[in-house]
Amino acid sequence: MARQKIYYLCVNCGNEEPKWLGRCPACGEWNAFEERVRGNTGKRERFQAIHDQSTVIRLNEIDSDEASFSRISTGLKELDRALGGGFVQSSLVLIGGEPGIGKSTLLLQVLFKLASMGQKVLYVSGEESPAQIRLRAKRLYNDIPDALWFLSATDIEEVEGAIRASEPELVVIDSIQTMHSNNIPSAPGTITQVRECVIRLMDIAKKTTAPFAIVGHVTKEGAIAGPRVLEHMVDAVLLFEGERTDSFRLIRAIKNRFGATYEVGVFEMTDHGLVDIENPSAFFLRQGDVNVSGSMIVPVMEGTRPILIEIQALVARSYLSMPRRVSIGIEANRLSILLAILEKRLGMPFFNMDVFVNVVGGIRVQETAIDLPLCLALVSSLKDTPPPRGALAFGEIGLSGEIREVAYSDLRIREAKRLGFSLVVSPPIKNGDNKIRLIQVKTLKDAIFHLFSPTKTMTS
Repeated sequence: MARQKIYYLCVNCGNEEPKWLGRCPACGEWNAFEERVRGNTGKRERFQAIHDQSTVIRLNEIDSDEASFSRISTGLKELDRALGGGFVQSSLVLIGGEPGIGKSTLLLQVLFKLASMGQKVLYVSGEESPAQIRLRAKRLYNDIPDALWFLSATDIEEVEGAIRASEPELVVIDSIQTMHSNNIPSAPGTITQVRECVIRLMDIAKKTTAPFAIVGHVTKEGAIAGPRVLEHMVDAVLLFEGERTDSFRLIRAIKNRFGATYEVGVFEMTDHGLVDIENPSAFFLRQGDVNVSGSMIVPVMEGTRPILIEIQALVARSYLSMPRRVSIGIEANRLSILLAILEKRLGMPFFNMDVFVNVVGGIRVQETAIDLPLCLALVSSLKDTPPPRGALAFGEIGLSGEIREVAYSDLRIREAKRLGFSLVVSPPIKNGDNKIRLIQVKTLKDAIFHLFSPTKTMTS
């Protein structure tokens, strides 16, 4: 009789412990351990090796036929950009995002485009019935191609058999949290079930040429459910971001074994699905005249592409004992640091002011190049003086008020020139551009003087 061993598994991160603990030492989650039983038979019970070859060979002797790992274009340029050129054959791609953000719509559009070109694709849904999928499909497209197949199932053994029998060229699993195996006693969505199902899908993908696009739910903290399991097992991880009340959507690659990481694709949600935004800067600046007090344009880097966005700041006198500090799209701690620098180094009174900061379009900015334009927007609102028309800025600010260089300065300036901006305030850079006015500043005080001094503003 096989000896059974009891262990405790964290359902949040997959950490195993020999005894129950109130708090997981790996992820810090409370009351996350569940009791599990492992049979110590010494034999492989459910999983076999992906490849039969067990002989150690030299790496240079492996057949590197590129045709066997060619990419499949999705038909959406921005999604191809995030993936590094499209789906790689035999790969697993995890797509996560908040509910209602458009993950299922995006993948359904991909299936439609591939099926319209004659490629056999399969949509496996554990959340929607065939009638619901057809209703959503008819909203996006009038004609449904014959090469698009659908399966409504949650049993991973049933899904596995259907995939092997139909041999599709692309498979979409929506979503992995709804799949379960009869060999596991736990409920669907638990870390054990998710790991079991992903391993089975991985076994199919590595033995065939079909790539798998797997939809993953996110937790209330914004991370993909079961992050330490799913993200380490798949080949690529894409995060779908944006506000459900706004039309802007951004898909970001945070892991990609076959391409660059932190590459992004930009979409607009319309009545007929997601549409590529090939010129994101023009999309975010389409509101018209932004030459008002408290407004500043900044070129931020999303992946390897510069995008021009607008930062708005509103500084108003506060009648509260503790003035309000509200930031949307920018880290609140970053705003507090910059306000402290303005007060300490330049003597500007923000201690009795309510400060509101917003990034237009719903985009979230994390890079430090936003420091200088944010400070300029705050000063512009405080003085109620708009910056010169056609001006933008970028640069990191140190705690002593110095301006530091940021990466990709040449790409930022080139994007500003392409969209018709005539004045750029930046830290000292090595190579400038003679076709655009470039003001290189070393301190925050110099930048404010060049933009808001009466004589400088008149000549700008």
